[in-house]
Amino acid sequence: MILFIKLFLAHLLGDFIWQPNSWVTDKESKKHKSIYLYIHVLLHGVLAAILAWEISFIPYAVLIAVAHGIIDLIKLNFQREKTKRTWFIADQIAHALVLIGVVLLYQNKGIIYFWQDNTFWILITGVLLLTKPTSIFIKTIISIWAPENENSHQDNSLIAAGNYIGILERLFVFGFILTGHFEAIGFLLAAKSIFRFGDLKEAKDRKLTEYVLIGTLISFGIAILAGILVQALLLQLP
Repeated sequence: MILFIKLFLAHLLGDFIWQPNSWVTDKESKKHKSIYLYIHVLLHGVLAAILAWEISFIPYAVLIAVAHGIIDLIKLNFQREKTKRTWFIADQIAHALVLIGVVLLYQNKGIIYFWQDNTFWILITGVLLLTKPTSIFIKTIISIWAPENENSHQDNSLIAAGNYIGILERLFVFGFILTGHFEAIGFLLAAKSIFRFGDLKEAKDRKLTEYVLIGTLISFGIAILAGILVQALLLQLP
């Protein structure tokens, strides 16, 4: 884990802290012809080697640098103005997977390491449960109470903002329970109430307020139950 943290720190330094905007602009315009692309790749390799601080890791640092360059080239050649956000997310996920793969390879552990890790399966199942599946479940359950003019209050809202807020709040609750910070759940609920129900009060629509309240309580309830269940399962592991 400490090796992954060091490599992740190297990634943060190389991709964000020590990469000027001028480098990014030059890479986007010139792509593989940009000298800054190769400086950027070299920087990642050097940082990984320095932070790992083991001679035997140098070949793996080279592997990280090469993989980073390939991933960046793919992003630079296929991203468009409208898809930059999607490619940025995919790019960062790919870099993280490379770091995980290098750590496992360096420590003589394959993907089977995660496959046989019960903790990994329990946690990943709990996290995924609280994303889209729970959103669909809640939407289906409370659809019978959906106010007819619900969409009229969404004109000034971000696209799918409510869905993302719900997913984030459930993941926060899940994390709070696993780390033993139950009091933070109350703080999160209070914070959401301040921002959310102020708008509902101005709308002067009691049905819409009750509809949102039911959805919020169901969302928090499922997250709490999932967190408690996962915590209990983790405690049962040898």
